[in-house]
Amino acid sequence: MANSPDHFRTSSCVSADPAQCAPPLQPDTQRRVICVARAPDEALIEEIRSAGWEVVLAKTAAGAEAATKKCGVAAGLIDFDGFTPRDFPTLKACLSQTTIGWVAITAEGKSASKAVRELIRNFCFDYVTLPLPAEWISHALGHARGMAALDYVDTATGALVTDDNTMVGTCEAMQQLFSTIRKVANTNASVFISGQSGTGKELTALAIHRCSPRRKAPFVAINCGAIPHHLLQSELFGYERGAFTGAHERRIGRIESANGGTLFLDEIGDTPLETQAGLLRFLQEGKIQRLGGNESIPVDIRIISATHVDLEAAILAGRFRADLFHRLCVLRVDEPPLSARGKDIEVLAYYVLQKYKADSTHKIHGFTPSAIDAMHKYHWPGNVRELINRVRRGLVMAEGRLLTARDLDLDLESQTAGRTATLDCIREQAERSVIETALLRHDYRLGETATALGISRGTLYRRMVAYGMHVAEDTDSDNTGAELDGDVPI
Repeated sequence: MANSPDHFRTSSCVSADPAQCAPPLQPDTQRRVICVARAPDEALIEEIRSAGWEVVLAKTAAGAEAATKKCGVAAGLIDFDGFTPRDFPTLKACLSQTTIGWVAITAEGKSASKAVRELIRNFCFDYVTLPLPAEWISHALGHARGMAALDYVDTATGALVTDDNTMVGTCEAMQQLFSTIRKVANTNASVFISGQSGTGKELTALAIHRCSPRRKAPFVAINCGAIPHHLLQSELFGYERGAFTGAHERRIGRIESANGGTLFLDEIGDTPLETQAGLLRFLQEGKIQRLGGNESIPVDIRIISATHVDLEAAILAGRFRADLFHRLCVLRVDEPPLSARGKDIEVLAYYVLQKYKADSTHKIHGFTPSAIDAMHKYHWPGNVRELINRVRRGLVMAEGRLLTARDLDLDLESQTAGRTATLDCIREQAERSVIETALLRHDYRLGETATALGISRGTLYRRMVAYGMHVAEDTDSDNTGAELDGDVPI
């Protein structure tokens, strides 16, 4: 599980109703482990404690059930040895709790029954075989806890619980964005969101609405660039019966349907000048007239707009009204591009993996180190939207249990785009990719992998250490599992 320390947490800024958010995480749950074992390994528990974890021990299924209730977000460590099929329904209920990320452990040489294997595959984030260095166990627990925290609240960062429309991020740029959202949500002033295509501008608009006093009223979104210019005005303002050919009945426009709530005007930069004039009049007067009608209808809404177009340049070119821009851009929010979000790229990739893992015909547990490296080096012109598409493609195309750079279609040419590729760089990337492919093919058995590659076991091990591919030296046994970069046979 390379590159997966305990700081793998996410911040979600959207909630259907902030009043219904789950309880905030308490400080004592930030590094809590629920350890379930009939005969716990006291030395291992002490090592976990020395790594900064608070350990809650449960030696029975009933004890596990009590320990997992209302524990907040936590990691879970479970050893099925000694538990009987009678215990499995209770243990399954504990494993099913989404706020706990479970890691299964077993001692070297011990086999697992079919029922236990099914529980591990269906409910555990990882599986490891002891003996294993304590720091690797800590990393596994940290990563598992981080995955469980994806949809939870952290009041320190202002994140809210969400089920779908999710904003994920821990980097400084995203924390600044979350802070800005909280500030602008409490006002009625118009908000303008700028950012590249695919950065999540509509999610930001929705987060502002759902954190605002208008959250119980409608949130209405319209993409001004996706509607033909001659239809946009009727979509926004509505029309009366007989206003034009085909107007057989009155229709309420998007502005009027958002009364009391928020109207999100996406791609406002593509709005034609005649529609801009109507929007300006509405913003000045707070009233609209349906097409073909004479009645002035008061409407109370908040306007949030967004575009990837440089509106200042559009104003200079005469394509956008300066007076409308100043009405729309009372408060400005800048959406950071994915390339500026650092470690969030990995956080988002794992989030997408968890959300769409059902698309794969077999269980995928993560990314290879070279895939992580390729994602960090890629410039992401399509931003988050492109990342989602690449991970979903990888889930369909992958043959192993870890997604590779090739599965994501981030090959050497993509990784070196925009920079000079040295021979050493190309050689290193190619060697790493070949080693990872061989390891996946031979289930991380070092002896078999080294033979297939035509090198000694020691040379293979040194190459893996150099590339950060940590595999225990005893992985040639029948019960492998010490490799933290993915699942292994059990």
